[in-house]
Order: sequence, then C-alpha cells, then structure tokens
Amino acid sequence: MIQIKVFSLFLISLFALSQFSLPESKAALGERLFFDPILSRDSTISCGSCHKPDFAFADTVAISPGVMGRLGRRNAPSVMNMADRNAFFYDGRAKTIFDQIHFPIEDPAEMDLPYEEAIARLVDHEYYNRAFNHIYQEIPNAKNIADAIAAYESTLETANTEFDAWMTNQRNAMSAAAIRGREIFMSDRAKCFNCHFGPDFTDDDFKNIGLYDERTYTDKGRYDVTKKSSDLGKFKVPGLRNVAVTAPYMHDGSFKTLREVIDYYSDPYIVVPNPINIDSDLRKPLNLTEQEKRDLEAFLRSLTDRRFYKFN
Repeated sequence: MIQIKVFSLFLISLFALSQFSLPESKAALGERLFFDPILSRDSTISCGSCHKPDFAFADTVAISPGVMGRLGRRNAPSVMNMADRNAFFYDGRAKTIFDQIHFPIEDPAEMDLPYEEAIARLVDHEYYNRAFNHIYQEIPNAKNIADAIAAYESTLETANTEFDAWMTNQRNAMSAAAIRGREIFMSDRAKCFNCHFGPDFTDDDFKNIGLYDERTYTDKGRYDVTKKSSDLGKFKVPGLRNVAVTAPYMHDGSFKTLREVIDYYSDPYIVVPNPINIDSDLRKPLNLTEQEKRDLEAFLRSLTDRRFYKFN
C-alpha cells in the first residue's frame, strides 16, 4: 500500500512538472498561449476555442460564440497554412501574421480583453513571467506575446494530401473523378483557378463573389477597411487546403457543405438575385453539369491533409 501511494505521488509530481516545465521554443510558448483562456476577459475563451485542431483549426459553427456567448459577424476560418499570407481576416485588416494576433483578443465579440490588460495578466502570472524570460530574456510585452503566438501559428502548415502525393508520383488515392475535377478546376469553364492558385490555392486577393446586396447580405467586407466603393462586398480569397473539414463555408458560414458552395458558384443568382459589385468572372452563370459538380467536389476533398481526412 505504501509503495502504491509513493508511486501515485511520483506520477502527480511528474504531471506537475509537465504543467510547469518551461517551453523550449517560441512556438511551444505560443502554443500554450493559443490554448489558454487567460487571454479572454472572463478566462473562458482561448484562440483554440474557435480554431479547433481536429477541424484544421477552423470551427464547426457558422459564427463562433465569444465571451458570455456573444456572436460576432463572421465565420472563424482555418488558421493553417498562414505563414505565407500577406493579408489576414476576411477584410484584410492585418497585413502580417504578427499583426493579426491582438484583434481577436481585443474584439468585444470574441475575447474582449484590452491588449494592455492581457499583457499585465501574463506579467503577473508566475509561469508566463518565467517562460518569457526563458525564451525572450524579458517579461511579457506586446511584441513578444504576438511573436510567440505567430511562431506557433506559422508551424501549422500542411502538404500531405492525396493531391500532393499524386502530383509528386507518390502512392495516393486520387480517384478518376478527382483528376477530372482538377481539370475542371483549372479550366475557363469553372474559373476556380483564377483565384485559387499557388501552393495554398489562393491568390491572396479580395473578390466579391455575389454575397452582398445591401438587403439580405449586408456585410461590406473589404470596404470597411479601405472605404473604396470598388471594395464593396469583397472578401479575402481563402486557401483551399483542408477544405473538406472546415465547414461551414463563406465569410458568414452560410453554406454547410462543399456541394452547396459548388452549386452557388454554378449560379449565384439563385441565392442572391441582385448582387452588388459581383466579380466579372461570375456575372454569367457557369451552369455546371451534375457530373462536373461531383468531380469538382472530389478534387476539393483531395486537398485535405491525411491527418484530418481519409480520401477515397
């Protein structure tokens, strides 16, 4: 009995050490902060609350609840594959992965904590004070807090998809439908490749795909940042990696499935009869066939990392 008690105390001691052991890198420190609700006003919401690891660091609801159940305006997108982006958020209000850190912390509908108060909390927190001194040789401040979280987010890169394996002649499960879907994706027929290209399938630009009519769809998107009439209804073009597990889709989370997204692009006017400032590529309905839609969906699913999704 005494041996069992001693062993139990040993296990408890090991757990305690693991909880309070100092991080060995900026990314490790950033990871702890990413999942710690200490950065929200009532210490109930962390970055990881809305960016769930099992869903490629996206959320599974249209609009994520913040502190006290408050709802924001836009869907929480995946924060994976962001290391090479040059604009962040659907409206592009932040230009770097470093600069975007403070926005959700301070947003009243998200974590609702003034950044200065967040800094003060970490300075007063014994573990974080030691951890920042260990990594940065200084106490927590606005710069190194953002740097640590950005360092962690920069590690969230994926490239182990069936499509990647197929492109490099490795063993893969790409179906005939997915291969046909790729051809459609890249063709003038579907025009997907006009915006979704490059390693992460985004041109990092802003486009109006028709989800703005000043009546039902009233989010002005990029216009809120630039105040340019040409930006009315424009939103950041998202990357498509891991798209099979990041539903719901669009800036408002209004489409529940990939098929709904494809149906929308085939003819946006069915959903929004009178869109304002819609991109020229979508002014004329594509009118995709049923087979083309199925093939496109198969291709999109092949862009999801194997850790999240078994493609067949």
